[in-house]
Amino acid sequence: MEPPTAPERSGSPASPVEWESLGQYGTRFVSQGLGRDQLTELTGRPAREPIRVYAGLDTAPTHTERAWVLIDELLRTDAVSREAIVLNFTTGTGWVNPQAVQAFELLYNGDAAWAAAQYSYLPSPVHFLQGGTDVVNGGRELITPIIDWWNTLPEDTRPRLYLYGESLGSTGVESGFSGIRDIVNSVDGILLAGPPNFNPLWSAFTERRDPGTPEVQPEYSGGAVIRFANSAADVQAFAQTLDEESWGPTRVLYLQHPSDPVVWWSPSLIFREPDWLEEEPGFDRLPAMRWMPVITFLQISADLPMAQNVPDGHGHNYGASMLDGFAAIATPDAGFTVEDVEELKPLYDRAQRISGDDRWIPGLPPSG
Repeated sequence: MEPPTAPERSGSPASPVEWESLGQYGTRFVSQGLGRDQLTELTGRPAREPIRVYAGLDTAPTHTERAWVLIDELLRTDAVSREAIVLNFTTGTGWVNPQAVQAFELLYNGDAAWAAAQYSYLPSPVHFLQGGTDVVNGGRELITPIIDWWNTLPEDTRPRLYLYGESLGSTGVESGFSGIRDIVNSVDGILLAGPPNFNPLWSAFTERRDPGTPEVQPEYSGGAVIRFANSAADVQAFAQTLDEESWGPTRVLYLQHPSDPVVWWSPSLIFREPDWLEEEPGFDRLPAMRWMPVITFLQISADLPMAQNVPDGHGHNYGASMLDGFAAIATPDAGFTVEDVEELKPLYDRAQRISGDDRWIPGLPPSG
């Protein structure tokens, strides 16, 4: 990796954030992706230079101080003049999913900023087996200062603020909020992919789901704020009625594949059959799968290490739903339609190949 030259990126000559402090995944994040000229050529429309800011563990000593590094970088790059900002709570050691970033930047044609920070040296499996305690603390201390700062900006001119978390990143995002009311009063939308079974808000929404709706794809309070999707097709179905009356101005979307072991793994599988295995298999789960004490727990545990090494749209691989997901949580005035997203999908695949980001995506054939 080479340091970026665009001033809109952390680690560049214009940034006070030192390149060496960004860590392995931070340097990948800020040095890859398409620039303004490449986006313009790809879409045929004048693009802006996407903003990418990052803080590594060596950038600042505490979670809160790294949050303020991101705020300073967003101010330095004039991110407040952009259409939208994503605050991304990373996975494990600071990895940012290049598919998610590229989808968001393509959707807004570069007129957006993406901010992320590393919170640990430990890989995700270690945090996962510990129940995500360190992730919860890191999420609260990283997210709260940035939301508080954003809420001080003039409401009629500030960019939309969205949060994104994948896997353990979703645990960190949830930790920044006490519940639905807090979310609605804080941000414009949240997209969470592959949430672990121990996520407190996800668990509460699932357990308190509307009567008659399945655990694998629950409905909560009629879908007024929180919605769950098993596939990109489910997200598109939501997009057919993207109005404030049906979903509300603040939208939270959980993407969860029925075949994702990260979502369904729980120690309770040892002795108790979950609702999702009592339900009809439907999409993405083999009808032959049955619950057996201890055995099912061991089977799903064995699936965890290979959860991403599967075709897109299955397991713990959510790239196929990123464009649809970000378009769905966008505020109504953003004006994204299903047709807009479908037109972008071939460009999305090309963008990943051009940037070389596909080299860092498990399960996706490399571009050479």
